[in-house]
Amino acid sequence: MSEIRILPVEQRHRADWDKLYAGYAEFYRVTQTPEMRDRVWSWIHDPAHETNGLVAEDAEGRAVGLAHFRAFARPLSATTGGYLDDLFVDPQMRGKRVADALIEALAEEGRRRGWSVIRWITAEDNSRARAVYDRVAKLTPWRTYDIPL
Repeated sequence: MSEIRILPVEQRHRADWDKLYAGYAEFYRVTQTPEMRDRVWSWIHDPAHETNGLVAEDAEGRAVGLAHFRAFARPLSATTGGYLDDLFVDPQMRGKRVADALIEALAEEGRRRGWSVIRWITAEDNSRARAVYDRVAKLTPWRTYDIPL
């Protein structure tokens, strides 16, 4: 793992990030257009937007994993938390603890920002990711609901 470093997404990561994010959408069977990726890319690089991004970079400087996150208010506890929206690792890099490194870097960022928690969701049938998440975090009893608009 020493050859992997975690850093904020930079302009030079665009081609790798695009491939990773398209792979993430494909994994979850979500239709995603290049225009949609352009929008998210612009959010990540807009200091006024809530969305932030990290990449896992290999020794050659290639982005092999990504994490998108943002702050969220927690009114009941009067705190701010961090929400991990997207986490994806190049399938060829899985099993090398790249996801662990991304999550730990996000936890460090959360501590730096004074967040009270890092939270995320995953699909029930995403067993490979859940094995990682069970190792690095605590499963909660909460269910998620959506109202499509």
